[in-house]
Amino acid sequence: MMLPELGVVLDAGTGMFRVRDLIQTETLDIFLSHVHLDHSIGLTFLYDILFEKDMSRVTVHLEQSKIAAIKEHLYNGALFPVKPNFEFQALSDQPVELSDGSKIRSIELEHPGGSHGFRIDWKDRSFAYITDTTARSDADYVDSIQGVDTLVHECYFADGWEDRAEMTGHSCLTPVAQVAAKANAKRLFLVHINPLEESKTPLDLDSIKDVFADTTVASDQMVIDV
Repeated sequence: MMLPELGVVLDAGTGMFRVRDLIQTETLDIFLSHVHLDHSIGLTFLYDILFEKDMSRVTVHLEQSKIAAIKEHLYNGALFPVKPNFEFQALSDQPVELSDGSKIRSIELEHPGGSHGFRIDWKDRSFAYITDTTARSDADYVDSIQGVDTLVHECYFADGWEDRAEMTGHSCLTPVAQVAAKANAKRLFLVHINPLEESKTPLDLDSIKDVFADTTVASDQMVIDV
């Protein structure tokens, strides 16, 4: 996911190659929720993404303990022949100020190996990105997304797969809707849906309309205003 006008990218999965056509700034800040390959493999695309782009700085923000994993494994000489062409910045409890004066904060999530969500606050609106966690209305992170205008939340599974969601650290539909309602979010976009689900309607939004009505299943390359 990218906010081009801010030069902010949230996670770096296989869709990272599209960032090249969306760059509008001289800096790029990539915030990683965690370093599982479906969220970090796109870092190795950066040499192509940045080719002939006049960038003054590219920073990857991630949990301190995961920096070594990226350096030692993703950029292991046997797998990738050159060193990273970006700098690392460890996530902290302090927000990062973005180019327009807004601030992005990291939110600790429960997920195998650990994960973080992110919230951006402007003076007149707010946005949160929550992925790779098992949604529960009483989860600690719900307090951190209170009153958010736009909530982007993972929903890997339809209802009925709760055991698998718990095992893998992902979410089912109704609990995500309950999180949005508990957080008093204005609208909800569902992402990180099971890629093996080929149905045109992978999630039954009618089943949650009484829980949280303003819900949209996000699509590839969707553009929304936040």
